[in-house]
Amino acid sequence: MFHFIQRCCFQVPSKIIYLQRFQQPRNKFCYSPFEYRRIFPPKLQLFKHASLCPTKIQDFHSSTCSWKRKKPSEHASDKLDTPLFDWASLKDSPKPAIHLAVAGLIPLVSVPLVMAIQKVSYPELAFAQITYSASMLSFLGGIRWGFTLPEGSPAKPDWLNLANSIVPSLIAWFTLLFKDLTTAGVMVIIGLMIALHYDIVLLPTYPNWFKALRVILTIVSASAVFVTLIIVNYCPEKYLSFKMKEAEDSK
Repeated sequence: MFHFIQRCCFQVPSKIIYLQRFQQPRNKFCYSPFEYRRIFPPKLQLFKHASLCPTKIQDFHSSTCSWKRKKPSEHASDKLDTPLFDWASLKDSPKPAIHLAVAGLIPLVSVPLVMAIQKVSYPELAFAQITYSASMLSFLGGIRWGFTLPEGSPAKPDWLNLANSIVPSLIAWFTLLFKDLTTAGVMVIIGLMIALHYDIVLLPTYPNWFKALRVILTIVSASAVFVTLIIVNYCPEKYLSFKMKEAEDSK
């Protein structure tokens, strides 16, 4: 009975002994492999190994991921804020250019105006309007070619500028091959829009006043041809001469 009381009351628990040994400096003790395994169980060794991982990771540099968009540079922001053309620059255009441009729109606008007033379609006038539009389209390509020739011009005579100056002329020639007025008119409108895209967006080297004038001329020309196509398809036909009417009836 005495031994039992002594064992229960006066014997120090094994965990307290374990903590005391663990807190003592390591250099004063030299444990054997078996004693080291008894004092430091496998679970404690695993915990000790895992506690060393954060200290090793601290040696590596890690930066936080930023999801914010990078601010564009001043040069890039200037390009984004710069408009393709400026309407206010029209006041800087030479007067001969304004007068000749307005005079060049008279043949285009007069054709649908005459047919709309009479509520009939004249195939001869519609074909003349499409032919005139094709010649204007070819002229716009020639402007690009001539703009690259002077020394010091911002548009260099390279493959891009010279090849794009030929495209409007090819579209104009291809337009006149169609016998159907609707198909020819659609081709002319597409060619005018392509030429405008080249001059304003793809190759923006013209003066600001000329680019603004080009936008106005292209919109008016394409709208006039479009109105003519509507009248040709929905209004009765009427020929200007009886000989042409008889030739058409004989076919």
